[in-house]
Amino acid sequence: MTDLVTGADGLARCAWGASTPDYAAYHDEEWGRPLRGDDALYERLTLEAFQSGLSWLTILRKRPAFRLAFDGFRIEAVAGYGEAEVARLMADVGIVRNRAKVEAAIANARAARELPEGLSALLWSFAPPPRPARPGSFAEVPAITGESTAMAKALKKRGFRFVGPTTAYALMQATGMVDDHLADCHVNGDRAER
Repeated sequence: MTDLVTGADGLARCAWGASTPDYAAYHDEEWGRPLRGDDALYERLTLEAFQSGLSWLTILRKRPAFRLAFDGFRIEAVAGYGEAEVARLMADVGIVRNRAKVEAAIANARAARELPEGLSALLWSFAPPPRPARPGSFAEVPAITGESTAMAKALKKRGFRFVGPTTAYALMQATGMVDDHLADCHVNGDRAER
């Protein structure tokens, strides 16, 4: 597989974004586009953590069930979850039923609720300056960076779980903190002002 694929619609995409209709929609409409807001970023952080060890496609296809199960990823709602909600989530066949990840999602909501500056401000504070050019191939795209390592460390210090440097970098890619669309990809993933 080459790094860039031209689809039947004539649009050049990052190869992973052309592999399934689900990925094409996510690639074209969401991935790499700037996302702000505490609840919106909490959702992405939670889904990236659930993805650890799994295919992103699995998580993407289960996202509607995750949204329903986690009260739309409203930080205040999830932060109030107790054992009854953990039991409910562990019985929900629509989501990934991993107790450590479920408990981490709840702990992360509680940690996010305590951030004086809010989750969005904290996460975006680690966004690096824009690169002079987009990568030409996936070989140029790192799995972790100094910024993602610093983000993971800062989150862990504040009580967040399942947020290593690789997960932090995937979050940065997904939410437009970095633009890892390839140079000739049709998507304009330019990052918004911080």
